[in-house]
Amino acid sequence: MPTIRKVGVMSKPGIAHASTIVADLIEWLHGHGIEVRCDEQTASYAGLTDGLSREHVADGTELVIVLGGDGTLLSAARSLEGREIPLFPVNLGGLGFLTAITLDELYPQLERALRGEQRIARRRMLRCELFRDGDLVAGFEALNDVVITKTEIARMIDLETFVDDHFVSRFKADGLIICTPTGSTAYSLSAGGPIIFPAVEAFCITPICPHMLTNRPVLVPDTSLIQIINLAKDRECYLTIDGQVGEPLRSDDKIVCRSSGHSVALVRPPQMLFFDVLRQKLKWGER
Repeated sequence: MPTIRKVGVMSKPGIAHASTIVADLIEWLHGHGIEVRCDEQTASYAGLTDGLSREHVADGTELVIVLGGDGTLLSAARSLEGREIPLFPVNLGGLGFLTAITLDELYPQLERALRGEQRIARRRMLRCELFRDGDLVAGFEALNDVVITKTEIARMIDLETFVDDHFVSRFKADGLIICTPTGSTAYSLSAGGPIIFPAVEAFCITPICPHMLTNRPVLVPDTSLIQIINLAKDRECYLTIDGQVGEPLRSDDKIVCRSSGHSVALVRPPQMLFFDVLRQKLKWGER
Protein backbone atom coordinates (compact mmCIF):
# COMPACT_ATOMS: atom_id res chain seq x y z
CA MET A 1 0.00 0.00 0.00
CA PRO A 2 1.31 3.50 -0.81
CA THR A 3 2.42 5.59 2.14
CA ILE A 4 1.73 8.78 0.16
CA ARG A 5 -1.84 9.91 -0.53
CA LYS A 6 -1.47 13.50 -1.77
CA VAL A 7 1.24 14.86 -4.08
CA GLY A 8 2.01 18.33 -5.41
CA VAL A 9 3.43 18.92 -8.89
CA MET A 10 5.32 22.04 -10.04
CA SER A 11 6.68 22.53 -13.56
CA LYS A 12 9.06 24.75 -15.46
CA PRO A 13 7.43 26.91 -18.18
CA GLY A 14 8.31 26.54 -21.83
CA ILE A 15 9.05 22.79 -21.99
CA ALA A 16 7.93 21.63 -25.44
CA HIS A 17 7.16 18.03 -24.52
CA ALA A 18 5.80 18.75 -21.03
CA SER A 19 2.12 18.31 -21.93
CA THR A 20 2.58 14.61 -22.56
CA ILE A 21 4.85 14.15 -19.51
CA VAL A 22 2.43 15.93 -17.16
CA ALA A 23 -0.69 14.20 -18.49
CA ASP A 24 0.93 10.77 -18.17
CA LEU A 25 2.22 11.58 -14.66
CA ILE A 26 -1.18 12.76 -13.38
CA GLU A 27 -2.87 9.68 -14.86
CA TRP A 28 -0.25 7.43 -13.22
CA LEU A 29 -0.70 9.10 -9.83
CA HIS A 30 -4.49 8.90 -10.02
CA GLY A 31 -4.15 5.23 -10.97
CA HIS A 32 -2.29 4.70 -7.71
CA GLY A 33 -5.06 6.40 -5.72
CA ILE A 34 -3.09 9.60 -5.14
CA GLU A 35 -4.64 13.08 -5.08
CA VAL A 36 -2.73 15.63 -7.15
CA ARG A 37 -2.32 19.38 -6.54
CA CYS A 38 -0.80 21.32 -9.47
CA ASP A 39 0.67 24.75 -9.84
CA GLU A 40 -0.70 26.96 -12.62
CA GLN A 41 1.99 25.94 -15.12
CA THR A 42 1.43 22.22 -14.53
CA ALA A 43 -2.35 22.66 -14.83
CA SER A 44 -1.82 24.52 -18.12
CA TYR A 45 0.24 21.64 -19.51
CA ALA A 46 -2.50 19.20 -18.49
CA GLY A 47 -5.35 21.32 -19.89
CA LEU A 48 -6.77 21.90 -16.38
CA THR A 49 -8.21 25.11 -14.95
CA ASP A 50 -7.70 24.48 -11.23
CA GLY A 51 -4.00 25.35 -10.96
CA LEU A 52 -2.77 26.84 -7.68
CA SER A 53 -0.10 29.40 -6.84
CA ARG A 54 3.14 27.67 -5.87
CA GLU A 55 2.81 28.83 -2.27
CA HIS A 56 -0.31 26.64 -1.90
CA VAL A 57 0.62 23.56 -3.96
CA ALA A 58 2.32 21.81 -1.02
CA ASP A 59 -0.59 22.30 1.41
CA GLY A 60 -1.45 18.92 2.91
CA THR A 61 0.91 16.99 0.62
CA GLU A 62 3.48 14.35 1.55
CA LEU A 63 5.65 14.80 -1.56
CA VAL A 64 6.17 17.52 -4.19
CA ILE A 65 7.32 16.52 -7.68
CA VAL A 66 9.32 19.23 -9.46
CA LEU A 67 9.57 18.97 -13.25
CA GLY A 68 12.29 21.15 -14.77
CA GLY A 69 15.78 22.19 -13.78
CA ASP A 70 17.61 23.58 -10.78
CA GLY A 71 15.90 26.97 -11.12
CA THR A 72 12.46 25.39 -10.83
CA LEU A 73 13.66 23.43 -7.80
CA LEU A 74 14.98 26.59 -6.11
CA SER A 75 11.61 28.27 -6.59
CA ALA A 76 9.81 25.19 -5.26
CA ALA A 77 12.10 25.04 -2.20
CA ARG A 78 11.29 28.63 -1.24
CA SER A 79 7.57 28.06 -1.80
CA LEU A 80 7.56 25.41 0.96
CA GLU A 81 8.18 28.22 3.47
CA GLY A 82 10.03 26.00 5.93
CA ARG A 83 7.82 22.90 5.61
CA GLU A 84 10.17 19.93 5.21
CA ILE A 85 8.06 18.12 2.63
CA PRO A 86 10.35 16.02 0.38
CA LEU A 87 10.99 17.43 -3.07
CA PHE A 88 11.19 14.91 -5.92
CA PRO A 89 13.25 16.75 -8.59
CA VAL A 90 13.06 15.49 -12.19
CA ASN A 91 15.51 16.92 -14.72
CA LEU A 92 13.83 17.87 -18.00
CA GLY A 93 17.04 19.08 -19.60
CA GLY A 94 20.03 21.30 -18.80
CA LEU A 95 22.89 20.92 -16.35
CA GLY A 96 20.85 20.21 -13.20
CA PHE A 97 23.14 19.54 -10.21
CA LEU A 98 20.12 19.26 -7.90
CA THR A 99 17.65 17.63 -10.28
CA ALA A 100 19.44 14.29 -10.46
CA ILE A 101 16.41 12.12 -11.32
CA THR A 102 16.12 11.66 -15.08
CA LEU A 103 12.89 11.26 -17.00
CA ASP A 104 13.72 7.58 -17.59
CA GLU A 105 13.94 7.08 -13.81
CA LEU A 106 10.74 8.99 -12.99
CA TYR A 107 8.35 6.09 -12.46
CA PRO A 108 10.78 3.56 -10.91
CA GLN A 109 11.88 6.22 -8.39
CA LEU A 110 8.27 7.22 -7.71
CA GLU A 111 7.47 3.57 -6.97
CA ARG A 112 10.26 3.58 -4.38
CA ALA A 113 8.96 6.83 -2.88
CA LEU A 114 5.43 5.42 -2.59
CA ARG A 115 6.86 2.49 -0.64
CA GLY A 116 8.76 4.87 1.64
CA GLU A 117 12.11 3.61 0.36
CA GLN A 118 13.45 6.86 -1.08
CA ARG A 119 16.86 8.26 -0.08
CA ILE A 120 16.54 11.75 1.37
CA ALA A 121 19.31 14.36 1.33
CA ARG A 122 18.75 17.33 3.62
CA ARG A 123 20.21 20.66 2.55
CA ARG A 124 20.40 23.55 5.03
CA MET A 125 19.07 26.89 3.83
CA LEU A 126 20.59 30.35 4.31
CA ARG A 127 18.66 33.14 6.02
CA CYS A 128 19.17 36.65 4.65
CA GLU A 129 17.83 39.82 6.29
CA LEU A 130 18.00 43.35 4.91
CA PHE A 131 18.27 46.24 7.40
CA ARG A 132 17.75 49.87 6.42
CA ASP A 133 18.30 52.69 8.92
CA GLY A 134 18.36 50.05 11.66
CA ASP A 135 14.99 48.55 10.69
CA LEU A 136 14.39 45.09 9.23
CA VAL A 137 12.78 45.73 5.82
CA ALA A 138 12.98 42.30 4.16
CA GLY A 139 13.82 38.68 4.91
CA PHE A 140 14.57 35.81 2.54
CA GLU A 141 15.42 32.10 2.60
CA ALA A 142 17.98 30.87 0.06
CA LEU A 143 18.92 27.33 -0.87
CA ASN A 144 21.83 28.31 -3.15
CA ASP A 145 23.09 31.81 -2.52
CA VAL A 146 22.70 35.45 -1.62
CA VAL A 147 24.30 37.73 -4.21
CA ILE A 148 25.03 41.46 -4.16
CA THR A 149 25.94 42.79 -7.61
CA LYS A 150 26.49 46.11 -9.32
CA THR A 151 23.81 47.63 -11.53
CA GLU A 152 25.84 50.35 -13.28
CA ILE A 153 27.85 49.60 -16.42
CA ALA A 154 31.57 49.10 -15.76
CA ARG A 155 31.43 50.39 -12.19
CA MET A 156 32.65 48.41 -9.19
CA ILE A 157 30.90 48.60 -5.83
CA ASP A 158 32.32 48.77 -2.29
CA LEU A 159 31.05 46.20 0.23
CA GLU A 160 32.32 46.23 3.81
CA THR A 161 32.20 42.68 5.17
CA PHE A 162 32.28 41.28 8.70
CA VAL A 163 32.17 37.73 10.10
CA ASP A 164 31.04 37.48 13.75
CA ASP A 165 31.79 41.22 14.16
CA HIS A 166 35.35 40.70 12.91
CA PHE A 167 36.22 42.93 9.96
CA VAL A 168 37.12 40.85 6.87
CA SER A 169 37.60 43.31 4.03
CA ARG A 170 36.21 46.26 2.16
CA PHE A 171 35.67 44.47 -1.12
CA LYS A 172 35.87 46.61 -4.26
CA ALA A 173 34.40 44.27 -6.85
CA ASP A 174 31.55 43.59 -9.25
CA GLY A 175 29.79 41.94 -6.33
CA LEU A 176 29.85 39.36 -3.57
CA ILE A 177 28.33 35.89 -3.23
CA ILE A 178 27.43 34.18 0.04
CA CYS A 179 26.68 30.56 -0.80
CA THR A 180 25.71 27.33 0.92
CA PRO A 181 27.37 24.00 0.09
CA THR A 182 24.38 23.37 -2.21
CA GLY A 183 25.05 26.66 -3.99
CA SER A 184 28.78 26.05 -4.32
CA THR A 185 28.21 24.43 -7.73
CA ALA A 186 26.21 27.45 -8.98
CA TYR A 187 27.25 31.10 -9.39
CA SER A 188 30.06 30.82 -6.84
CA LEU A 189 31.74 28.08 -8.87
CA SER A 190 31.65 30.29 -11.98
CA ALA A 191 33.24 33.09 -9.95
CA GLY A 192 36.13 30.85 -8.87
CA GLY A 193 34.73 29.48 -5.62
CA PRO A 194 35.36 25.92 -4.39
CA ILE A 195 33.02 22.96 -4.62
CA ILE A 196 31.82 22.17 -1.07
CA PHE A 197 30.70 18.67 -0.10
CA PRO A 198 27.01 18.93 0.99
CA ALA A 199 27.69 17.62 4.52
CA VAL A 200 30.30 20.32 5.24
CA GLU A 201 28.86 22.88 7.67
CA ALA A 202 30.19 26.02 6.02
CA PHE A 203 29.36 29.07 3.92
CA CYS A 204 31.59 30.51 1.22
CA ILE A 205 32.16 34.24 0.71
CA THR A 206 33.12 34.66 -2.95
CA PRO A 207 34.03 38.06 -4.45
CA ILE A 208 32.99 38.60 -8.07
CA CYS A 209 35.83 39.99 -10.21
CA PRO A 210 37.55 41.80 -7.30
CA HIS A 211 39.80 44.79 -7.96
CA MET A 212 42.43 43.23 -5.69
CA LEU A 213 43.46 39.90 -7.18
CA THR A 214 44.46 38.76 -3.70
CA ASN A 215 40.79 38.84 -2.60
CA ARG A 216 39.96 35.14 -2.75
CA PRO A 217 36.94 33.03 -1.69
CA VAL A 218 36.80 32.35 2.05
CA LEU A 219 35.07 29.46 3.84
CA VAL A 220 33.51 30.21 7.23
CA PRO A 221 31.58 27.97 9.66
CA ASP A 222 27.82 27.96 9.11
CA THR A 223 27.47 29.12 12.72
CA SER A 224 28.91 32.46 11.60
CA LEU A 225 26.99 35.71 11.32
CA ILE A 226 27.98 37.42 8.07
CA GLN A 227 27.28 41.15 7.76
CA ILE A 228 27.74 43.21 4.60
CA ILE A 229 27.36 46.99 4.48
CA ASN A 230 26.65 48.52 1.08
CA LEU A 231 28.86 51.56 0.55
CA ALA A 232 27.67 52.19 -3.00
CA LYS A 233 25.14 54.91 -3.83
CA ASP A 234 21.40 54.24 -3.84
CA ARG A 235 20.32 51.71 -6.50
CA GLU A 236 23.90 51.12 -7.71
CA CYS A 237 23.71 47.52 -6.52
CA TYR A 238 21.09 44.81 -6.22
CA LEU A 239 20.40 42.01 -3.74
CA THR A 240 19.38 38.71 -5.36
CA ILE A 241 18.26 35.49 -3.67
CA ASP A 242 18.88 32.24 -5.58
CA GLY A 243 19.03 34.30 -8.77
CA GLN A 244 15.25 34.74 -8.69
CA VAL A 245 14.01 37.31 -6.16
CA GLY A 246 15.44 40.40 -4.51
CA GLU A 247 15.47 44.18 -4.57
CA PRO A 248 17.70 47.22 -5.21
CA LEU A 249 19.84 48.42 -2.33
CA ARG A 250 20.38 51.86 -0.86
CA SER A 251 23.59 53.29 0.51
CA ASP A 252 24.43 51.98 4.02
CA ASP A 253 21.95 49.09 3.78
CA LYS A 254 23.11 46.15 5.89
CA ILE A 255 22.70 42.55 4.66
CA VAL A 256 22.90 39.92 7.40
CA CYS A 257 23.33 36.22 6.51
CA ARG A 258 23.13 33.29 8.91
CA SER A 259 22.18 29.62 8.89
CA SER A 260 18.45 29.16 8.55
CA GLY A 261 16.36 27.08 10.91
CA HIS A 262 14.94 25.34 7.83
CA SER A 263 16.31 22.70 5.49
CA VAL A 264 15.13 21.19 2.21
CA ALA A 265 14.60 17.44 1.84
CA LEU A 266 15.60 16.24 -1.63
CA VAL A 267 14.77 12.79 -2.95
CA ARG A 268 17.95 11.37 -4.51
CA PRO A 269 18.48 8.29 -6.68
CA PRO A 270 19.92 5.60 -4.38
CA GLN A 271 22.65 4.69 -6.84
CA MET A 272 23.89 8.27 -7.45
CA LEU A 273 26.12 9.97 -4.88
CA PHE A 274 27.62 13.47 -4.86
CA PHE A 275 30.81 12.64 -6.75
CA ASP A 276 28.79 10.69 -9.31
CA VAL A 277 26.83 13.89 -10.01
CA LEU A 278 30.05 15.91 -10.34
CA ARG A 279 31.55 13.42 -12.78
CA GLN A 280 28.38 13.40 -14.85
CA LYS A 281 27.67 17.13 -14.86
CA LEU A 282 31.26 18.44 -15.04
CA LYS A 283 32.50 15.70 -17.38
CA TRP A 284 35.23 14.60 -15.00
CA GLY A 285 37.26 11.60 -16.09
CA GLU A 286 36.09 8.06 -15.36
CA ARG A 287 38.31 5.34 -13.95
